[in-house]
Amino acid sequence: MAPLASTGQRFAARLLDSLVLGVLWFLALTVTGVMGTALENAEEGNPYSDIPVGPTLLALVLTFVAYFLYEGFMLSRSGQTLGKKAVGIRVAVLANGNIPSREGWIRAAVYALPGVAQMLLNIGTIFWLLNSLWFLWDKPYRQCLHDKAAKTVVVRA
Repeated sequence: MAPLASTGQRFAARLLDSLVLGVLWFLALTVTGVMGTALENAEEGNPYSDIPVGPTLLALVLTFVAYFLYEGFMLSRSGQTLGKKAVGIRVAVLANGNIPSREGWIRAAVYALPGVAQMLLNIGTIFWLLNSLWFLWDKPYRQCLHDKAAKTVVVRA
Protein backbone atom coordinates (compact mmCIF):
# COMPACT_ATOMS: atom_id res chain seq x y z
CA MET A 1 0.00 0.00 0.00
CA ALA A 2 1.12 3.58 -0.66
CA PRO A 3 2.36 5.73 2.24
CA LEU A 4 -0.25 7.53 4.32
CA ALA A 5 -1.23 11.03 3.20
CA SER A 6 0.23 13.90 5.17
CA THR A 7 -1.79 16.14 7.45
CA GLY A 8 -1.33 19.03 5.03
CA GLN A 9 -2.54 16.99 2.06
CA ARG A 10 -5.64 15.87 3.94
CA PHE A 11 -6.39 19.41 5.12
CA ALA A 12 -5.97 20.86 1.61
CA ALA A 13 -8.19 18.16 0.07
CA ARG A 14 -10.93 18.71 2.65
CA LEU A 15 -10.69 22.46 2.17
CA LEU A 16 -11.19 22.06 -1.59
CA ASP A 17 -14.09 19.65 -1.04
CA SER A 18 -15.60 22.19 1.35
CA LEU A 19 -15.80 24.54 -1.64
CA VAL A 20 -17.92 21.88 -3.36
CA LEU A 21 -20.09 21.78 -0.23
CA GLY A 22 -20.39 25.57 -0.34
CA VAL A 23 -21.55 25.49 -3.96
CA LEU A 24 -24.13 22.82 -3.10
CA TRP A 25 -25.33 24.95 -0.15
CA PHE A 26 -25.66 28.02 -2.39
CA LEU A 27 -27.60 26.02 -5.00
CA ALA A 28 -29.90 24.55 -2.35
CA LEU A 29 -30.57 27.99 -0.86
CA THR A 30 -31.34 29.30 -4.33
CA VAL A 31 -33.64 26.42 -5.29
CA THR A 32 -35.62 26.70 -2.04
CA GLY A 33 -35.98 30.48 -2.40
CA VAL A 34 -34.05 31.31 0.77
CA MET A 35 -31.31 33.11 -1.15
CA GLY A 36 -33.87 35.36 -2.87
CA THR A 37 -35.47 36.25 0.45
CA ALA A 38 -32.08 37.03 1.99
CA LEU A 39 -31.15 39.27 -0.95
CA GLU A 40 -34.48 41.12 -0.75
CA ASN A 41 -34.00 41.61 2.99
CA ALA A 42 -30.43 42.84 2.42
CA GLU A 43 -31.71 45.52 0.07
CA GLU A 44 -34.01 46.67 2.87
CA GLY A 45 -31.09 46.81 5.30
CA ASN A 46 -31.81 43.72 7.41
CA PRO A 47 -30.63 40.51 5.70
CA TYR A 48 -31.48 38.28 8.68
CA SER A 49 -35.13 39.21 9.14
CA ASP A 50 -37.89 36.95 7.90
CA ILE A 51 -35.64 34.12 6.74
CA PRO A 52 -38.02 31.16 6.31
CA VAL A 53 -37.09 28.31 8.65
CA GLY A 54 -38.76 25.48 6.71
CA PRO A 55 -37.08 26.19 3.37
CA THR A 56 -33.75 26.77 5.14
CA LEU A 57 -33.98 23.33 6.78
CA LEU A 58 -34.93 21.81 3.45
CA ALA A 59 -31.86 23.45 1.88
CA LEU A 60 -29.72 21.98 4.65
CA VAL A 61 -31.05 18.46 4.07
CA LEU A 62 -30.69 18.81 0.29
CA THR A 63 -27.12 20.04 0.67
CA PHE A 64 -25.92 17.18 2.84
CA VAL A 65 -27.73 14.51 0.86
CA ALA A 66 -26.18 15.90 -2.34
CA TYR A 67 -22.74 15.98 -0.65
CA PHE A 68 -23.21 12.36 0.47
CA LEU A 69 -24.00 11.38 -3.13
CA TYR A 70 -21.00 13.36 -4.44
CA GLU A 71 -18.54 11.87 -1.97
CA GLY A 72 -19.96 8.33 -2.12
CA PHE A 73 -19.95 8.24 -5.92
CA MET A 74 -16.45 9.70 -6.27
CA LEU A 75 -14.90 7.47 -3.63
CA SER A 76 -16.55 4.27 -4.83
CA ARG A 77 -15.47 5.02 -8.39
CA SER A 78 -11.85 6.13 -7.98
CA GLY A 79 -11.13 6.56 -4.27
CA GLN A 80 -10.79 10.30 -4.87
CA THR A 81 -12.99 13.34 -4.55
CA LEU A 82 -12.09 16.49 -6.52
CA GLY A 83 -10.09 17.76 -3.55
CA LYS A 84 -8.19 14.50 -3.17
CA LYS A 85 -7.42 14.42 -6.90
CA ALA A 86 -6.07 17.97 -6.73
CA VAL A 87 -3.60 17.19 -3.94
CA GLY A 88 -2.67 13.66 -5.06
CA ILE A 89 -4.20 11.47 -2.37
CA ARG A 90 -6.87 8.79 -2.35
CA VAL A 91 -8.93 6.62 -0.02
CA ALA A 92 -7.96 2.95 0.15
CA VAL A 93 -9.45 -0.10 1.83
CA LEU A 94 -7.30 -0.78 4.89
CA ALA A 95 -7.16 -4.55 4.36
CA ASN A 96 -5.87 -4.55 0.79
CA GLY A 97 -5.34 -1.01 -0.57
CA ASN A 98 -8.12 -1.33 -3.14
CA ILE A 99 -10.51 1.42 -4.23
CA PRO A 100 -13.35 1.50 -1.69
CA SER A 101 -16.53 0.50 -3.50
CA ARG A 102 -19.04 -0.25 -0.72
CA GLU A 103 -16.65 1.22 1.84
CA GLY A 104 -16.70 4.53 -0.03
CA TRP A 105 -20.43 4.83 0.52
CA ILE A 106 -20.09 3.95 4.22
CA ARG A 107 -17.35 6.53 4.63
CA ALA A 108 -19.44 9.17 2.84
CA ALA A 109 -22.49 8.41 4.99
CA VAL A 110 -20.58 8.76 8.27
CA TYR A 111 -18.95 11.97 7.04
CA ALA A 112 -21.83 13.80 5.35
CA LEU A 113 -25.15 12.66 6.77
CA PRO A 114 -24.59 13.84 10.38
CA GLY A 115 -24.56 17.34 8.88
CA VAL A 116 -28.33 17.01 8.63
CA ALA A 117 -28.37 16.88 12.45
CA GLN A 118 -27.08 20.47 12.58
CA MET A 119 -30.67 21.52 12.98
CA LEU A 120 -30.68 19.73 16.36
CA LEU A 121 -28.57 21.86 18.73
CA ASN A 122 -25.57 21.80 16.37
CA ILE A 123 -24.92 18.13 17.15
CA GLY A 124 -23.91 17.64 13.54
CA THR A 125 -21.35 20.43 13.75
CA ILE A 126 -19.77 18.99 16.91
CA PHE A 127 -19.62 15.48 15.44
CA TRP A 128 -18.27 16.80 12.13
CA LEU A 129 -15.47 18.69 13.86
CA LEU A 130 -14.52 15.77 16.12
CA ASN A 131 -14.74 13.34 13.20
CA SER A 132 -12.52 15.47 10.96
CA LEU A 133 -9.86 16.08 13.61
CA TRP A 134 -9.71 12.47 14.87
CA PHE A 135 -6.84 11.52 12.54
CA LEU A 136 -4.54 13.99 14.32
CA TRP A 137 -4.21 11.69 17.35
CA ASP A 138 -5.16 8.33 15.86
CA LYS A 139 -2.37 5.74 15.67
CA PRO A 140 -1.07 4.01 13.61
CA TYR A 141 -3.22 4.74 10.51
CA ARG A 142 -4.28 8.36 11.21
CA GLN A 143 -7.95 7.51 10.59
CA CYS A 144 -10.92 9.80 11.08
CA LEU A 145 -14.10 8.27 12.50
CA HIS A 146 -15.52 7.93 8.98
CA ASP A 147 -12.37 5.98 8.03
CA LYS A 148 -12.76 3.71 11.05
CA ALA A 149 -16.41 3.01 10.24
CA ALA A 150 -15.57 2.12 6.62
CA LYS A 151 -12.20 0.44 7.41
CA THR A 152 -10.34 2.79 5.08
CA VAL A 153 -7.19 4.91 5.14
CA VAL A 154 -6.06 7.95 3.16
CA VAL A 155 -2.87 7.36 1.18
CA ARG A 156 -0.80 9.12 -1.44
CA ALA A 157 -2.11 8.43 -4.93
